[in-house]
Amino acid sequence: MSFSEPGPEQRDGDRGQAAHPGPPAAGSGETPPASAPNGSAHASEAARNGADNGKQRFTLHKPGGEPVRTGRNLPLAIASGLVLGAIVFFSIYPLPALFVAITSAAVLLGIRELNRAVAVRGSRLALPPLIAGGLAMQACAYFGGPAWLIGATALTTITTLSWRLRDGAEGYVRDATANLFTLLYLPFLLGTWQLLIATPDDGPKRLIAFIVVTISSDIGGYFAGITTGRHKMAPVISPNKTWEGFTGSVLACMLAGALTVRLMLDGPVWVGLVLGAAVVLAATVGDLIESLIKRDLGIKDMGRFMPGHGGLMDRVDSLLIAGPVAWVVMTLLLTP
Repeated sequence: MSFSEPGPEQRDGDRGQAAHPGPPAAGSGETPPASAPNGSAHASEAARNGADNGKQRFTLHKPGGEPVRTGRNLPLAIASGLVLGAIVFFSIYPLPALFVAITSAAVLLGIRELNRAVAVRGSRLALPPLIAGGLAMQACAYFGGPAWLIGATALTTITTLSWRLRDGAEGYVRDATANLFTLLYLPFLLGTWQLLIATPDDGPKRLIAFIVVTISSDIGGYFAGITTGRHKMAPVISPNKTWEGFTGSVLACMLAGALTVRLMLDGPVWVGLVLGAAVVLAATVGDLIESLIKRDLGIKDMGRFMPGHGGLMDRVDSLLIAGPVAWVVMTLLLTP
C-alpha cells in the first residue's frame, strides 16, 4: 500500500515514460510542430480533464481543499479486497485446515508472477520442484509445525538447486539465487501463516488478528499519506511514501492491535500495542522490499490478479513480511 498520493509523475515514472521534449534549439534545423489554435488547445485540454474526471469515482480532499488523486479505482480496489477477505474468512470457519488450500493457491499464483518477473533479467525458475515443495511446505507447516516447515524448506532447497544442474554452469548462480529467493520469499513466509492458524484453541483468531492489524496499517498509512503526506520517507526506493503516512500506519496498527488482542484473544492491551508496533515496522519494510524489487526489474505491477490492486504479490507484500513477526510476538507473549 502507498503512504502518499500516487500522482501523475509517479505513474509516468513507473512506466518508464520520458518527459515531453521541449521546443528545438535555435539553429538545430528542426521544424517545430505547428501549434493548435487556442480554442482547439483549450478544448482538447478540457476534454482530457473531463475524461480524467470521469474515471475518478469520488474525490477526497486535503485539509486545504486541494483534491486528492488516489491513482486507482478505489471502490473497485476495496470491493476486490472484501471479496478476498470473505474467501479467507470462510475458509477458516468451520474447518481451519481449509486454509492450507488458500495459501497453496497463493503459492501457485505467486510463483507464476515471480517467474514472469525474474525472466526480465534472464533468470529461470525450477518450477516443478518449487511448486511441489512450496505446496508441501503449506501442509507441513499446518500439520507438523515449525520443525516440519523447516525440514520441507531444506529438502525443497536441495531439490531446486539439484534440478538446475542439468542446464550447466552458465548462469547457475543467477538462477540459483532467483530460485532460493522465490522459495523463501513466498512459500516459506506463507508457511508462517499456517503456524498461526494451527495454534491450539485460538489459532483462527490469531490469524484474523494478524490480518486485521496488518491491513489496518495499510489503510491508515494510505489515507494519511494521500491527505496529509508532505515529507518523503524513502525517496530512493519509493518516492511518494511519506512520514505522515507512516504515522497514520503506526496509529492505526497499534489501535487495531490493542483491540484485537484484548477483545479476540483475551490478552493484555500492552501485548496488542507491541504486536501493532512490530507489525507496522514489518509491513513497512515488506512494502519497501516489494517496491525495490519492482524498481530493479523495471515493472509497475507483478500481475493483474485482483481488479484495482494489481498482482497477488502486489497485495501480500506487507503481509508476507509481517506474518513471521506476528507469529513470534504472539507465540512469545500470548498463552494459548
